Amino acid sequence: MNRAVPEQKRTWTTGTAPGIFPLIGHGIAFYRRPLAFLNSLPAHGDLVEIRLGPQRAWMVCHPELTHEVLMDPHTFDKGGPLYDRLGSLMGDGLVTCRQPTHRDKRRLLQPAFRPSHVAAYTDLVTEEAESVCEAWQAGGTVPVTEAMMTLTTRVISRVLLSDSLDDTTTAEVRDCLADVVRGLFLRTVVPVDVLFRVPTPANRRYRRALSRLHAIIDTAIARRRLGADRDDVLGALLAAARGTDGAAAITDQEIHDHLITLLLTGAETSALALAAAFSLLARNPEAERRLHAELDAVLPDGRPPGPDDLPRLVQTRCVVSETLRHSSPGWLFTRVTTRATELAGCRLPAGATVLYSPYLLHHDPSWFPDPERFDPDRWLPGRPTTAQRRATMPFSAGNRKCLGDEFAMVEVTLALATIAGRRRLRHLPGAAEQTPRPAITLGPRSLVMACEARSRMPSGATPRADSPASRAVATPRASDSRTAGDHVVGNT
Repeated sequence: MNRAVPEQKRTWTTGTAPGIFPLIGHGIAFYRRPLAFLNSLPAHGDLVEIRLGPQRAWMVCHPELTHEVLMDPHTFDKGGPLYDRLGSLMGDGLVTCRQPTHRDKRRLLQPAFRPSHVAAYTDLVTEEAESVCEAWQAGGTVPVTEAMMTLTTRVISRVLLSDSLDDTTTAEVRDCLADVVRGLFLRTVVPVDVLFRVPTPANRRYRRALSRLHAIIDTAIARRRLGADRDDVLGALLAAARGTDGAAAITDQEIHDHLITLLLTGAETSALALAAAFSLLARNPEAERRLHAELDAVLPDGRPPGPDDLPRLVQTRCVVSETLRHSSPGWLFTRVTTRATELAGCRLPAGATVLYSPYLLHHDPSWFPDPERFDPDRWLPGRPTTAQRRATMPFSAGNRKCLGDEFAMVEVTLALATIAGRRRLRHLPGAAEQTPRPAITLGPRSLVMACEARSRMPSGATPRADSPASRAVATPRASDSRTAGDHVVGNT
């Protein structure tokens, strides 16, 4: 006789967030204090009903429920207020497309972001990082967010278009994007279209920035068609438009949508992660000391890091992983049910909006004790628990996980190592610690810091015994795009 005891099914709790206002729902709380509002929701249940304007929506507050949603994209498809708004910016690109067309789009773009290609981008990233920081003068100030946006825009534009956008266009992309992401957030939490048809200065700025971004992409495509073929993402898209290899040809609109999606997602999120990392390191001198010790041990001659150095940059990658936990640029996402379904014992109708928040999960003390503390050592080899890896999803999970997740990790790790190896950034005297300003993404949007020269550990010196450079190093394994939590050091 089989005496095995059946696994007991988990009992989920559900509730409704208090403070609903007519017409605007929880829009005021979401807009004025979004992070505090998110952190308050788990007290009301594992699945909590909220209001986005007059619309009902459900926030998932537990990692296992979040995985249930993300692993069933045919039931919980891309959609809801966030993706409805992003569609005006990105069209029907990889981020916003519905599930039936996703597989073909991902297959088209995946080759550019395979591990072998990511390694080839190493010199590109370090070259641009050196270029950005070489003009920083010791004793001067640095507009960090702006500089990181310049860096990541140059990197992703070279990946997509071979040659970088010129300086004027790069600055335009950076400034237009700032206006767009602020406007998109407000349109998501208060999805009442009539409010945004009023010709206010903010609405005019939003529409003007949106139009300019589309024009920049159209110009890049037109110029390439007049020139020679190149081995880059735009070249692959133009080849796909010709219907090569027996595949159905993609349209000009699809080329446009793919490029603007990759340009904008590849520029802003990485830039905010880098800005947040420098801000957090400046407020946590022990973490900064450990980072510098590793860089001086791994790169004693001051050279930029190469692909062979990545497995040895353990502490650097820990800093990136902890930054993505503490201040993940992708902080709030929506899905929409394609059919009536059940989640956490709650019956949801077809077309219901379901939200999940990496910020909420990453700051839940049930998974991360003292969650506000910046502690890169959480991610040292063997440290993170299975539950913590499950709760960590800066790049989402499932088959809609970010296409460029490993590229982003490599880019931010290399840029951080290159810049921190040459300069030290300090908060300006009297600067108060600020709560990040959420928009569609989360991060320090106008960070200015003081620049100091950094002395290096003498060549041949031995780092302290407790530094990661002196410990056994675990090589990060290749990521599985279907799972979350893959971008922590020493995961197994």
